[in-house]
Amino acid sequence: MIHDSQLEHWFREDVGHHDVTNQVPGETTGRLVAKESGVAAGLDAAARVFDYVGVEVTEAVDAGSRIDAGDVVLRVTGPARDILRAERIAVNVVGHASGIATHTRAAVDAAREVSDDVRIAATRKTTPGLRGIEKRAVVAGGGDTHRLDLSHMVMVKDNHVAEMGLERAVAHFRERVSFATKIEVEVEAAVDAPLAAEAGADVVLLDNMTPEETAEAVDLLPDGVLAEASGGITLETVPAYAATGVDVVSMGSLTHSAASLDYSFRTGE
Repeated sequence: MIHDSQLEHWFREDVGHHDVTNQVPGETTGRLVAKESGVAAGLDAAARVFDYVGVEVTEAVDAGSRIDAGDVVLRVTGPARDILRAERIAVNVVGHASGIATHTRAAVDAAREVSDDVRIAATRKTTPGLRGIEKRAVVAGGGDTHRLDLSHMVMVKDNHVAEMGLERAVAHFRERVSFATKIEVEVEAAVDAPLAAEAGADVVLLDNMTPEETAEAVDLLPDGVLAEASGGITLETVPAYAATGVDVVSMGSLTHSAASLDYSFRTGE
């Protein structure tokens, strides 16, 4: 959900204090058109942008829809001045979100070449203020959101282990979390994976390992403990990691490196 305060910030940033450019009289219609193929996302945010200035959204494709160049993904009607003021914000948001959804779908498709079960997940490497939009875009692309924020799961990383040691760190957090909160432990060597499980990890993050090392670590884990591969995984290497037997492949690139999908906004018939 995008709050009015965020929308107000977006409009203040783009419109400024003396907008002459969009002083256009009358009523008109507008349409958001894809200039390349991909996966649509961010249309709910765009609808909120137009609604905020009193512009009616009359049509929008569903998030996750595959689109081709020339497809209209959203139509609006209302005062020309307000449509023009909102269109650039809407185009930017939809382009950014659709780029993430498209990149995510490519990763999911690559994983499905070797596994029907492995999840492709995002990370917390999101743009401040845009996490909700970016995480929903990952879902639109067929991916998993992973943690939405720090409260969703405890992740014991290398810095925690350096400060407290593996067993003490897991015990420390286990005493403080709800019964419903999982604990994930990051390891960087296959031999440490079963140690993390023995310490009480619900999920073991196999970080910056090769596919061969990842497969070795998965074999060492007991039943019931989930395995996640992460660290520099690309579209090209997704199949190799998906074939290791991990439950999750997480990729920061889904949100921090996806190129925006190209759209244009046109008014009138």
